[in-house]
Amino acid sequence: MVRTSVLVVGAGPVGLMLAGELRLGGVDVILVETRSEPSGESRGLGFTARATEIFQQRGLLRRFGDVELNRQGHFGGIPMDFGVLEGSHFGARGVPQYKVEEMLEAWAKELGASVRREHKLITLQNNADGVVAVVDGPEGPFEIAADYLVGCDGGRGTVRRLGGFDFAGTDATREMYLADILGRNIRPRFIGERVPEGMVMSARFAEGVDRIIVCPRGVPRKERTEPITFDEVADAWQRLTGESLHGAEIRWVSVFTDATRQATEYRRGRVLLAGDAAHVHLPAGGQGLSLGITDAANLGWKLAATVKGWAPADLLDTYHSEQHAVGARVLRNTLAQGLIYLSGSEVDPLRGLLAELVAIPEVGRYLSGMVSGLAIQHDVGSREHPLLGRRMPHVQLTDGRSTADLLHPARGVLLVADGDFGPVAKGWIDRVDFVRASPAARSDAGWPADVQAVLIRPDGYVAWVAPSTIALSEALSRWFGTPVAPVAE
Repeated sequence: MVRTSVLVVGAGPVGLMLAGELRLGGVDVILVETRSEPSGESRGLGFTARATEIFQQRGLLRRFGDVELNRQGHFGGIPMDFGVLEGSHFGARGVPQYKVEEMLEAWAKELGASVRREHKLITLQNNADGVVAVVDGPEGPFEIAADYLVGCDGGRGTVRRLGGFDFAGTDATREMYLADILGRNIRPRFIGERVPEGMVMSARFAEGVDRIIVCPRGVPRKERTEPITFDEVADAWQRLTGESLHGAEIRWVSVFTDATRQATEYRRGRVLLAGDAAHVHLPAGGQGLSLGITDAANLGWKLAATVKGWAPADLLDTYHSEQHAVGARVLRNTLAQGLIYLSGSEVDPLRGLLAELVAIPEVGRYLSGMVSGLAIQHDVGSREHPLLGRRMPHVQLTDGRSTADLLHPARGVLLVADGDFGPVAKGWIDRVDFVRASPAARSDAGWPADVQAVLIRPDGYVAWVAPSTIALSEALSRWFGTPVAPVAE
């Protein structure tokens, strides 16, 4: 029997991100994957503003090289300027999913994660004190005993089924097609173009490579026993546009649907779900991969703290309470976008009204915050300050670092500009970094003038702001457990 602290099933971006987060938390992790090598496929071609920040918090964004951050996006095909939020953007564009996987796998391995390919989960036992999984590897089946198991194995994942999770929602009503082709001069349709029989999208994302998406109206989902062929995609494209792509060189072809489902619980005892294993939805606005990355960032430090023994009793439960709500909101907005985007002329009045509403700054900010992920606000026990429960904005500090730089080790951070909080912070010095630095420039969004200090969780969310009616020791205890020594305020 092989022994590990956490067994992660699935080596996509979410599983790899989680493995890295767990290693930063000092936890042993084995990641098993059925594929012998990365797929090289790229359903996603970028990530949201919040996922961009998460990568920056771990010092990973620079590994992608020059990343194009785009202010222009859409909501259900209605153009939007995401720059209406300070520091906001639609997200990083032109980063294929396979590059995200390559980067995250290299990072996780650098940190000491064990990635085992050609390993398939067969059974699992979810016991009170741990999980025993039977895994079939190249040399035959064997057992892995772990304190916890996390399913990051996708929308059709094995962990959710074996773990007895309920996957509530709606089945697919239609199927749509995606392909990457080479050597064709296709007219760009960056946010999609509605045509009489559906919607088509096309964009150049690499030298000579075009991504096409075909969403025919009235085509029910097929029960497929064989992979989709490019001829089917080219036939649909020609039917909708009148243009022929037959005979093009193909890099990748796939099919997707509008199935919308979410696990009713993200944790059952010692088994947890993250990414598409926990939620599936229409890929509107490029939110799928990014939602999974936020799952991994939220879960990683909490699970590591639980395994290490310093987590408060209910810390791991906040993964479900926080991320289930975040996921539900993404499912709602993608359903809404699908209705606006993919329906026929009968919704033209609604599209016209929405275009007028988006032009109102308050509405633009609301929708931008929703789709970018920057509007996420967790319940941290108080909302006496606007920063509480929200992600810490990127702020340059007088010591030359930024707030993102402080989060590279995935530890808590007590950032103090004014006041004497050091004596209290010493009680949690083994898991919270004490930093005395001021913002290089004050701003209402980044560091309001009334703020003396902020307590930032390892996932970048603000758990306490001074001045406060809540004692710092109370906030530290809630998120970082019992101090190593008695503390006097």
